[in-house]
Amino acid sequence: MSAPSTLFAARLPAIPAIPATSAIPTSIRILLVLLVPALLVPAFPEIAYPVFIMKVLCYALFALAFNLLIGFTGLVSFGHAAFFGWSGYTTGILMIRFADKGFPVELAILAGVLVATGIGWVIGKLAIRRTGIYFSMITLALSQVAYFLAVQIPWTGGEDGMQGIPRGKLLGLVDLSVDNHMYYFTLGVFVLAFLLIHRIVHSPFGQVLKALRDNAPRAISLGYDTDRCKLYAFMLSAALAGLAGSLKALVLQLSALNDVMLSTSTEVLLMTLLGGLATGWGPVVGATLVVSLQNHLAQLGGVVTIIIGLTFIVCVSFFRRGLVGEWQALLQRRQIKRHNATALDA
Repeated sequence: MSAPSTLFAARLPAIPAIPATSAIPTSIRILLVLLVPALLVPAFPEIAYPVFIMKVLCYALFALAFNLLIGFTGLVSFGHAAFFGWSGYTTGILMIRFADKGFPVELAILAGVLVATGIGWVIGKLAIRRTGIYFSMITLALSQVAYFLAVQIPWTGGEDGMQGIPRGKLLGLVDLSVDNHMYYFTLGVFVLAFLLIHRIVHSPFGQVLKALRDNAPRAISLGYDTDRCKLYAFMLSAALAGLAGSLKALVLQLSALNDVMLSTSTEVLLMTLLGGLATGWGPVVGATLVVSLQNHLAQLGGVVTIIIGLTFIVCVSFFRRGLVGEWQALLQRRQIKRHNATALDA
């Protein structure tokens, strides 16, 4: 199996790990630290607009889902827009047609996740028997089928998309049409999804995925059913991407054709590579950077794409592990030096 690094850059030398001294993983500690200012965002909208932060959280979750596949399993997919977009369509149509009848928003989100998982199962079953660029091309081809269906099926709205999607009420009590309520709901879902991904990555199943990424023949020799593990990883990634798509449809009250286009699949790839493959916070940093550039430079029109492309070139040229990956490598090198110095003094 070709690891993702072989498609985009030469494999980098491994950095020796130093045993952790804290019982709480670093990524969880960072989450706890950032959670405090995140909870205060609605109180200071002039500093950070809640709707913008919600959009960042949705795309960050999308990038985390993609990183679970490319970073920890070694599978490069160009079809994740299908999961992101079709889950949004599913949640959107259910809320548009049944929200006034009291349809629970939780079930609409769950329906979107189930649709994304089903699409992931179909694409995964067809693609996982291939590796490397062949796997990627199959996911690309099938995602274009999903895009064609989104254009042709009437209830998706075609090029107009779905607009004015009702947010409904959480548990029938909390009105999500209020931005602050929707913000805390989105933040809560993001935190839970982040913890779930962290648990998956550090579980025995996650270790199997890393083994498949690093040395598939050895994993096969140890008796692992590699095709089944890859399919499960693909479906998990699709489900989490679907969760991000459903949330985005509710946050922006819009589900557009752009959500299922190839450009969305390449954007999430860009976010993950910018932040750093196989890192806990890399996709979040990458998504924040890309969404911020798109938002603050929107008045420049097509120039935004050029700026994002130049940013990607600079990062790939000088930060080959991604921004967070290079930072982690620097900290590890310093830790190794201190460890060696302490050993020499002893």
